[in-house]
Amino acid sequence: MRKLLIWLPLVLFLGFFALFASGLFKPDDRVITSKLIGQALPAFTLPAAASDRPALASTQLADGKPRLLNIFASWCIPCAAEAPQLMALKQAGVAIDAIAIRDARPDVDAFLARNGNPYSRIGLDARSGVQIALGSSGVPETFVIDGKGRIAYQHIGDIRADDVPMLLQRLRDAQ
Repeated sequence: MRKLLIWLPLVLFLGFFALFASGLFKPDDRVITSKLIGQALPAFTLPAAASDRPALASTQLADGKPRLLNIFASWCIPCAAEAPQLMALKQAGVAIDAIAIRDARPDVDAFLARNGNPYSRIGLDARSGVQIALGSSGVPETFVIDGKGRIAYQHIGDIRADDVPMLLQRLRDAQ
């Protein structure tokens, strides 16, 4: 029995080492899937966030045509980085609406003047209530909304040039 106790620390060490090593070699699953995919958008009515764009309500997103709903903020650096891709999507005929998070109208106007305005409507979510109801954890995030107002896909993070074809396909699939 005493001989077994002498080897116990080594066995425990090797067990912890094996556990640690398995974590190094097994890749993490970093894909976050929304629980709201396939469900209707939560009901909301937001005031206009920009001087030259109308307000946004969830009922407007169920008009029979798939569209993107972009969550952004004027203070968000990745939001400015994704602006060229959003403009490219608009030029490809994609309808894009937006929700500005914790922002002010003059700041949103300045952001759009600097980076372009691909949006049809922009709602102001001053307290992030709609953002939280959507399951959005930050900015930017983009949702593909089908023609019935249901969430078909959630893209977390900024849209990069190589994401554009995938988003166009998701929009086609949402018809």
